Amino acid sequence: MGWTEVPVDAEPAPGTVLLSGIPGSGKSTVAAALAARFAASAHIEVDALQDLIVSGGRWPAPEPDEEADRQIFLRARNACLLADSFAAAGFLPVIDDVVVRRAHLDFYRRRIALGPLHFVVLTPGAAKAGERNLARDKPLTTDWSFLERAMCAEVADEGVRIDNSELTVAETVDAVLAATGLVTP
Repeated sequence: MGWTEVPVDAEPAPGTVLLSGIPGSGKSTVAAALAARFAASAHIEVDALQDLIVSGGRWPAPEPDEEADRQIFLRARNACLLADSFAAAGFLPVIDDVVVRRAHLDFYRRRIALGPLHFVVLTPGAAKAGERNLARDKPLTTDWSFLERAMCAEVADEGVRIDNSELTVAETVDAVLAATGLVTP
């Protein structure tokens, strides 16, 4: 039996979800659970894209670091390329990234070409996010709670905010679906 090339693209997905929040807010867990609700979807975890850099990678740090900032936009660009590719093939892309600056959000808005970008911010509060971080297999060594203030200052009026401090993962996914209007099969 031989292989023949088949069309990759199909009916486009109804947009892209950009799920944000401070570290420990539940982004990755909720993004994976949200994607699992759809018959065709892709979870694009920007931290995994950063991990693709074998040499020269710089993770964000509390101190100013121009190269780390450049790589934040590099991984966002790659997330957008993947999202558009998956969306064109009919897979709903769900990106999870820490987006606290307006310039970062505007970058996503300019780069996502297919369908609307649904920006959703999980806001359990810094204390709850810190508690969740301590329960991780590999807790973060940096306290990122200050990002909550930066996020409120720069993107508070953007997208949808969901306080998931007392919600289960399933309840949070339900809230994301209700807020975005996306429909699962």
